[in-house]
Amino acid sequence: MINVSLKTLLDISLEAGREILNVYERDYFVETKGDGSPLTAADQRSHQAIIAGLQNVYGEIPILSEEGRKIPYAKRKEWSVFFLVDPLDGTKEFIKKNGEFTVNIALIEGGYPVMGIIYVPVLDTFYFGKTDLGAFKLEGASRMNPADDKALIEQSVQLPITAPSDIVKVIASRSHMSEETEAFIEELRNDHTVNVVSAGSSLKFCLVAEGKADYYPRYAPTMEWDTAAGQAIVEAAGGTMLRYEDNERFYYNRKNLKNGWFFVKR
Repeated sequence: MINVSLKTLLDISLEAGREILNVYERDYFVETKGDGSPLTAADQRSHQAIIAGLQNVYGEIPILSEEGRKIPYAKRKEWSVFFLVDPLDGTKEFIKKNGEFTVNIALIEGGYPVMGIIYVPVLDTFYFGKTDLGAFKLEGASRMNPADDKALIEQSVQLPITAPSDIVKVIASRSHMSEETEAFIEELRNDHTVNVVSAGSSLKFCLVAEGKADYYPRYAPTMEWDTAAGQAIVEAAGGTMLRYEDNERFYYNRKNLKNGWFFVKR
């Protein structure tokens, strides 16, 4: 695995979070992208902060970001390693001002996420995971200022935190609940007591990694940058993210960046 510092990714995500909150705390204009999804100045400012931070330290590693997605597949397919970035995941939650939006950075090697970080600016909480290291949660992230990766891990709590129980907890999208997801929940209720937890953005992955949710079925469209960091954290916490069509591990840098359905389990 290429040597990328979690401490560096923390610093970059904190800067992106500051840019986002500067917009969040005042009135702002919402644009509409070509696919009909919303775009704010916060998306763009976070993108700029992350790209500048990554290029300054890891200039040799390519970057694929939601706000810089127009990189031809002919070029991308040659990448053996790259950063996959969502500068502001949960723009709809941002606009609703419910705080459930995140900064996401993943390191992809050989098509799979080997490291991922998710920062929740409103909660000032930093989730991170790395293959062969584990997954962790750092609260009060902007106040901690760890000196290096070792200090970051020591200041954090390892995931999962919550032990399994007899009650099955299913997490669903706050903005994108589908009929298929509702059907999955109803089928579970035939044999289990089920609690449904709603959340926006990549927070759903974090709740699975923490153990606060057992399943996250996503039977609706997403894009690659929506899921890579979350997958890295869930897998580092001992969970799985599998493709709906063949039950195989989810992979990245496909020609079409739109994700198929998937299923996350703690």
